[in-house]
Amino acid sequence: QVQLVESGGGLAQVGGSLRLSCAPSGRTFSGYTMGWFRQAPGKEREFVAAVRWNGGRTYNLDSVKGRFTISRDNAKNTVYLQMNSLKPEDTAIYYCAASSSAIATRTYEFAYWGQGTQVTVSS
Repeated sequence: QVQLVESGGGLAQVGGSLRLSCAPSGRTFSGYTMGWFRQAPGKEREFVAAVRWNGGRTYNLDSVKGRFTISRDNAKNTVYLQMNSLKPEDTAIYYCAASSSAIATRTYEFAYWGQGTQVTVSS
């Protein structure tokens, strides 16, 4: 069974940092586009960022521009989301996902999903 396992969430202060990790089990996703989404209570799941197999990146610029960085280490089969300058509105469950499309930003374009990790930013 293919699984995506997120880690690194937790409680952070406003202006602080967290780094999320996503490590697939059951197969390798080296040729896939890997993405991060988030969902706050009462809101729809929102695209945060994606990174293609060759390292090319796409961001939801409106929400994370200049603060979040997505990266991947294909040798370790792991994807990261470095989150800096955290704001209370970044509070959400963050999901890792995998897509076979080279360019993917919509939830329906991602076939594999993790269980999510909670990120809470407090002042």
